[in-house]
Order: sequence, then structure tokens, then C-alpha cells
Amino acid sequence: MTVRVLLVDDQPLLRLGFRMVLESEADLEVVGEASDGAQAAAMTAALVPDVVLMDVRMPVVDGIEATRRIVAAGAASRVLVLTTFDLDEYVYAALRAGASGFLLKDVPPAELVSGIRAVAAGDAVVAPAVTRRLIDAFAEHLPDPATGRSPADQRLDRLTAREREVLVEVARGLSNSEIAQALVLSEATVKSHVAKILTKLGLRDRVQVVVFAYETGVVRPGTG
Repeated sequence: MTVRVLLVDDQPLLRLGFRMVLESEADLEVVGEASDGAQAAAMTAALVPDVVLMDVRMPVVDGIEATRRIVAAGAASRVLVLTTFDLDEYVYAALRAGASGFLLKDVPPAELVSGIRAVAAGDAVVAPAVTRRLIDAFAEHLPDPATGRSPADQRLDRLTAREREVLVEVARGLSNSEIAQALVLSEATVKSHVAKILTKLGLRDRVQVVVFAYETGVVRPGTG
């Protein structure tokens, strides 16, 4: 299966470099290039790429707003953001907006390629533990769950008691095998619970589960 990629960066030389790396792979195809977030959202709607490789810091419309527009439009395309620093407020905001992960701009070509393939397959390209570090670093931007029930909170009511337990463990950064050990379940059962959690909460991947858990106060920064 060919993975169709949209490149988004305001620097033409960087786009050219990424294109050269990706087009050297038989299973990756660059279907378009955008130089700002507004173009990115429009081209995603028109081209429906599998993966949008998104720079976060751009003029006019940045990658965070572009990610938000793409996710809000219900696009099947997954967003993989590029950044210069792993603990970057822009990255945190992009993950909250619905990005499926991030890579550093100086990532080795092999990691860039494997990251794109992983996102296309539905996996998250950032460990939940890294997401937790981001949330801890920028916890002041979190809404206060004590101020009232948000629509996200109400989605929690869809989960069974066991699914809530699994949700907490995913938010702590545990793998399926670690969750299985902690809750005395089979790994297949944990995988089934995670899939149901994603479906019931309308989330794309484990990174979004971590963000959701913190946003709703299920897990608090600096705990767990």
C-alpha cells in the first residue's frame, strides 16, 4: 500500500529535502506541498493524504490552527508535526488540537520514514510518557475540571469501569503488556479495551487518550 503524504513547511528548501527523502521510498508518495496552514487545510480537504507532515511554526496560519481545522473537518488524514524542540509549547498545543505525534526536524531520514508509516497505520509517533512530560511542562494551559462538566467529561460516562481503569493506565504511559500485568488481564483483552476506548471517546490514538485524560482531570499533572 502506498502512503500518500502532504508536505507543509514555509521553507521551500526543507520541503525539497523531505520530498527527496520520501520519494526514495517505494511505498511513499508526496501528493502535494503547502507553505502555510491555510493552504495545508485546503489541500488536505482536496487531496485527502494519509499523512500531513506539518511544520508548527509558520506565518499566516500556523500548524496548530491547521491541525485543528483538519481534525474539525473530520478528515481521515493524520497529522505528524515537525518541531525544533521536543519540549515545545507549540507541540503540546498541536497534540491537543489532534496531531498524532511529532518528530524533531533534524530526525534521521530512516526515523522520518518509519514515523510516517507508523502514523499512516494508525499508531502514535510519540510515546505517551513524552506526552506526559509535555503536559507537566505546560500544565497551566489545562482547563480546570472543577469549573464544570465539559462535553469531554460527559464522554467518560460511555466507558465501563474496566475501560476507565485501562484509560488511566494508558494515560500513565503504560504499554498494553504493562497494563495487562498491572490489571491482571491478557494483552489481547487490553488491546480490545483500548480499541473500545478510542471508539467511544472519538479519539484517534493513544496520544489523544493521554491528552483527554489530563484535560478531564482523570489524571492530574505530576501524578501517577
